[in-house]
Order: sequence, then structure tokens, then C-alpha cells
Amino acid sequence: MKLPRRFVHSGSVIAGLCIAFAMPPWGWWPFAFIGLGIFYTVSGKRTSAQQAFSSGFSLGLGWFLPTLAWMWYISIPGYFLTVVFFSCLHGIAELLIFSREPRRYLQPIAHMLVEALRFSWPFGGAPIATLAMTQSNTWFASFGRIGGALLVSYLLWQFAVILFSRFRLVLPCIAAGVLLLAIAPTGNNFASKIQVRIAYVQGGGPQGTRASNTSPRDVVLRHLTATKSLSPDQKIDVVIWPENVVDVPTFANSREAKEIAQEAKRINAPISVGVTDDVPPDNFANAQVVVTPAGDIIDRYEKVRRVPFGEFIPMRGFLKSIGAPVHQVRHDAIKGKTPAISVIPLSHPTISGETLPFVSFATPVSWEIFFGGRVNEGVERGASIIKNPTNGSSYRGTLLQSQQIASSQLRAIEFGRTVVQVAPTGFSAFISPSGEVSQRSKVSERRIEIADIELRTGRTWYSFLGDSPIIISLLIGFAFLLMRHQRKSRIHTSG
Repeated sequence: MKLPRRFVHSGSVIAGLCIAFAMPPWGWWPFAFIGLGIFYTVSGKRTSAQQAFSSGFSLGLGWFLPTLAWMWYISIPGYFLTVVFFSCLHGIAELLIFSREPRRYLQPIAHMLVEALRFSWPFGGAPIATLAMTQSNTWFASFGRIGGALLVSYLLWQFAVILFSRFRLVLPCIAAGVLLLAIAPTGNNFASKIQVRIAYVQGGGPQGTRASNTSPRDVVLRHLTATKSLSPDQKIDVVIWPENVVDVPTFANSREAKEIAQEAKRINAPISVGVTDDVPPDNFANAQVVVTPAGDIIDRYEKVRRVPFGEFIPMRGFLKSIGAPVHQVRHDAIKGKTPAISVIPLSHPTISGETLPFVSFATPVSWEIFFGGRVNEGVERGASIIKNPTNGSSYRGTLLQSQQIASSQLRAIEFGRTVVQVAPTGFSAFISPSGEVSQRSKVSERRIEIADIELRTGRTWYSFLGDSPIIISLLIGFAFLLMRHQRKSRIHTSG
């Protein structure tokens, strides 16, 4: 019987909404399983290729309209275009598997290939509102240290389908998953359990602001004022400021550099600072630098993964010719060229009593925390902590900020490292190697938090292997299942 098109559409939209509300800030994680189960059931009722595409597209609308709503504050047309584009990709995934079996295995693979595509394309990738984020607070996220967010997403979708179609396989799947996690490395500690004392500084202030309507000096003063509450008696090893806190033509000879150096000297600890400065003739750099107690400015890292339409405008000339508001991003950020790692010298013995010359931090800046490969560049070079200086002050509400916390949780688990996330107006937090969030700030408040962080040296399977084995396995599995279907179809036809 041919079902009404609205049945397929509405059921798929409801499924997408379930996935959306499983994500932060809502975090109703069981809804992800329910939504995927509903979609598997509803999508099995389509009777035409058009309905197949529509089911995937409708799933995307329910999924991305709520979870990408933060883009409204960057570009309203860009928000709707992104939702439509991502939804079309999931529509194509359903079109490719229409009338092909076994659908219970083809569907998770097809949609995970879409998610893998979003990790790198277009404009360098947009791994936002991913399925893995729905499980950042559950044991399912632990599979990240084996195969990253892609494996978490794939296993989530596959397990949800099994729940709704082959329930007798649930217990064997759980047993296999527990066994796999038991033998997978988590990233071991130093033998002597060395700890460093880290302070993050959130200066506070209003949200929904842009550089064009905000005084850069006000942002610096808020963070200086907050930092003055720190004391040398607290024996802090490293202080971390957020991204973009200092916006000056040249940082090295600025008064801000001198003021920060005075604070670093007063508390006898280096300060990691987010700097935006000019790059002639018409660009700027989004950089992280370290100001030492001696007043030296060292260890400059320039952000590599820039935010499309936020830090640079792709196809600027074409978009300007059709009247797009490219003036909102007047200049493009340059693309950095170095690995995402900061080596910060220590001024005194650590809080646990060891004398170390430096501590290495993997340093994905803001948007880069969504990309596991940027974090791994630091980890494979010896980083024992991850710091994620970020800036969400351009957005209202907590939608993007909550998703970034979830992404930081996934990165902490994937690489077995503590993540220190710090933003000018929130959220800032410490995230343990198991993904537990602590000392999380509120939006817009002034907040200083201190934590003693264990240095980690081991590497997980994901750190060694990256995403490539998962992507290759998905491609091989997809090709094998399609060829198997075609072979069976030929046998059936000839018979």
C-alpha cells in the first residue's frame, strides 16, 4: 500500500527533532535512540525514490533547524542554506539505499558517510550538531578513544536500528562493546602523577556583541580585573585567558602586553593569551601567545581552521557582487601553518613538587576543538593537557556554547587528556579525561577557577589511527553490501 507522503515527512521530522533534543543544551540523550528507531521504521514505508529523498531531507530539517539556530546571529540566509544543504545530504543518503537490502546495515553506513563528509567539506568542514554530541555524557562516548566521533555516531545509529529491528542482538552487542572498551587504552598518567595548577580567567560581559560595536579595551580590562584577584600564594603554574581577548594592531609593543606581563610577574606564572592583531595589507591573525613573568612573549600559535563566514568569507568577490553582507567580516583571518601545540615554560616547581622546564598543551583554538585531527597534532607531539581558548560572545543564548562543551568532552575522551575550555563570556570549564565537566561557568559572569590537573602521556587507539580507518571501513562495507544486493537481485531475476 502506498502511504501518504505526509506520513513519511512528518515521521521523519519527528525523528529529526528527537535527535535535536538529545543534543546540548537540552541533552535528553535517550531521544537519539528513539529518533533513529522512528526514522528506521518510517523510512521503510517509502514506496518511491522521491519519498526516499524526502524522508532523509525531512530528517535533516528536524535535526538541524533547532541545533544550528545559533547561526542566525551570523547570517540568516546562511543559516537556512546550511540547514537545507545538510538536509539534502541526508536525503541523498536515503536515495542511494532506496529499495536496497539489508537496509538495517546500509542506512547507518550511508548516513555516517554523510557525517564524515561534513567533517572536511565544504570550506574545510563543519562537524557541528553531530550525532556523537548526543552521547557526550554517556558511556557510549567512550568508543571515541577507539575510533573518534565517527565511530560513536555510527555505533549509535546501528545500535538504535538493532533495538527496533533485531532486539535479540542487543545483549551480544553490549557484551562486545564492553569487551572492546576494556582492552582499549585510555591514556596513562605519569608514573609519579605529576600535577600542574591551572587557572582559567573568564572576564565576563554581555553576549551578542561584535568587534565592530564593542570596545576591545573593555574586554582586556575585564580580564585584567579578574586576573588581579589571583594571588602568588595560590602557587598557580599556568594562567589561561580566552581567545580574542586582546585586539590590537601589534601585540608585542602594545600597552596590553606590558599590563599582562606585570600580572604574570606579580603571580609568578606565565599567562596564555588570545590575541588578534593585524597582518598587512588587509588581513588579521587569530593567535595564541604566552607572556612569561620575565615579560617575554613566546610560543605564538596562529589558528589554522578558521570559521567560514565568521573569520573569512569564501568566494568573497562573488558574494559581494550579488549583494551578500560580506561587510560584516571586513577582513579575512590568515590561515596558520604550525601544529596546534603550545610549550609553556614553568616558573617554579609544580604544585605536586616536581621541577619541570615546561608543560606542553594541545591548543585547538575555538572552532578547532570540533576537529579531532587538530587536537591530535598536539597530542602526538607530546602534549599532556588540551586547552581550548574560545569566544562565543557573538552569539546569544547557550546553544553553540553547550555544543562546544560537548565537543570538548568528546576530545577529552578521545585523547585521554584534561581539556581546559575558557571563553570571555562562557562557557568555561575543566573537563576530565573521562569527559566529566567541572567548575563550569555561567554565561556573562566574571569567573576564575583553579584546578590541579594530572599530566597524561599515553595515547589512545584513536590518537594513533585517526578517522581514516573508520572512513575506509564504512566505504568498504557500503560497497560490499551494495554489490551483495545486486548479486542477489540478479540471481532472483534469472531464477
